[in-house]
Amino acid sequence: MTTHAGSCHCGRVAFEVEGEIDSALACNCSMCGRRGSLLWFVPRSSLRLSTPESAAATYTFNKHAIQHRFCPTCGIHPYGEGAAPDGSVMAAINLRCIDGIDLDAIPVHSYDGRSL
Repeated sequence: MTTHAGSCHCGRVAFEVEGEIDSALACNCSMCGRRGSLLWFVPRSSLRLSTPESAAATYTFNKHAIQHRFCPTCGIHPYGEGAAPDGSVMAAINLRCIDGIDLDAIPVHSYDGRSL
């Protein structure tokens, strides 16, 4: 299993995540459409924070089901936390915050979050 390092722009929120990046999700909801994230979903246990959890601020909206985590210093959104339909705790990693990966080589699937 591969370990990937990532962070926000200023480094105040940093993490490692374990797994193989096989695809990304581009959502068009009001949040993702504005921020332009490419999301990779992993079990929350695969995400290890390298900085204190308190370094990230949290934003929720709509049904308040997803904790959108962002850096209060630089404003970048490196990950979110929530539950999958089966109830398992998940992390949505913003692939644009992972160091050293070729985003053009990752297949991107569109998701119509706007219709939820």
